[in-house]
Amino acid sequence: MISEGDYVLLYLDERRSWIARAETGKQFHTHKGIIDLSELVGKSFGSSILTDLGQVLYAIRPTLAHHVARMHRPTQILYEKDVGLVLVRLGIGPGSKVIEAGTGSGAMTAALANTVRPNGHVYTYEIRQDMAAVAHKNLVRTDLLQYVTMKIKDARLGFDEEEMDAVFLDLAEPWEVIPSGRRSLSSGAYLASFSPTINQVEKTVQALNTNSFIDVRTLECFVRDIKVEMGRTRPRSVMIGHTGYLTFAAKILS
Repeated sequence: MISEGDYVLLYLDERRSWIARAETGKQFHTHKGIIDLSELVGKSFGSSILTDLGQVLYAIRPTLAHHVARMHRPTQILYEKDVGLVLVRLGIGPGSKVIEAGTGSGAMTAALANTVRPNGHVYTYEIRQDMAAVAHKNLVRTDLLQYVTMKIKDARLGFDEEEMDAVFLDLAEPWEVIPSGRRSLSSGAYLASFSPTINQVEKTVQALNTNSFIDVRTLECFVRDIKVEMGRTRPRSVMIGHTGYLTFAAKILS
């Protein structure tokens, strides 16, 4: 059931949907009409609601992907395809302790926090105060801030935490932070790095090899949507191609 204060995805079609909060006395305006948000309270997720113009919208429980897609983002965020690879290959789950360097808009921070909750924690480092403020607002909206400690600090100066289960780097020069990441990681735990150019990857892999990491792998992921119609199913002409390279490595005892 939808409760007072719950976020709801108001779904019209695959191209048009909005996130609103079920609140008594509030309205939500769209080009398809106005919705009385108090009418959502007490309804079941998946039920329909009418705008004042008679347009049917469906009230769906929003996923983290829906929230991330609507985040205010002064910088580029990681795509779902890259986020999924990072979460799986870092081997983290509920209870894990993770360091992130390069908070940005907080999209990856939210994904990490969502994975390690309820008793894990994410320590995220951002050098820019303005970016940290944006990420803070985005994390509040996703209700995940309680699982995150935000630090305004240059990751190149080192991390404060030890015996971490994973480290994720989204930095222009990740190779400069790998020694710090190694010191904070538990032995056998994984580090991941996201870089948009192959030159960054080369320097990152070199730093991993000289800092006692093994199982060093760099991957690139592509996603292509399929347009499904009876007798006319085919790949869509537009796809998500290159976004960046993901490099993974495990710490060993030197």
